[in-house]
Amino acid sequence: MLNISGLNEGIVIDHIQAGGAMKIYEYLNLEKLDCQVAIIKNARSSKMGKKDIIKIEGPLDIDLNVLGVLDHNITINIIKNNRIADKKFLELPDTVTNIIKCKNPRCITSAEQEVPHKFKLTDREKRIYRCVYCESKFKGN
Repeated sequence: MLNISGLNEGIVIDHIQAGGAMKIYEYLNLEKLDCQVAIIKNARSSKMGKKDIIKIEGPLDIDLNVLGVLDHNITINIIKNNRIADKKFLELPDTVTNIIKCKNPRCITSAEQEVPHKFKLTDREKRIYRCVYCESKFKGN
């Protein structure tokens, strides 16, 4: 069995849908961090069968709620002194920028690459976001 050591201080992004860790790694730009990052793919889970986990050493100063757009099952564990100091369940943000991409070929974001991909939450219960420019729909997991 694979053994990844615990964190003294950092963040554990847990309960990621199996196969989804790399997408989250890219969205958070974790390759730019100067700290240890561990990605555990297809870990056994009694709740999910299989799951992915990302462990990040040290503090991370970003709004992790945007991850709820990608996967609503994710939990965030804040680690301090080798213990879980706080456990957060994600809430859907009202707007997201450059997290999801508009797939409408007629949208201004397709023609103008400098225009940010902005989506507004239009139905919290069904997890539906719409592009602020063209109203194209994106439905989260």
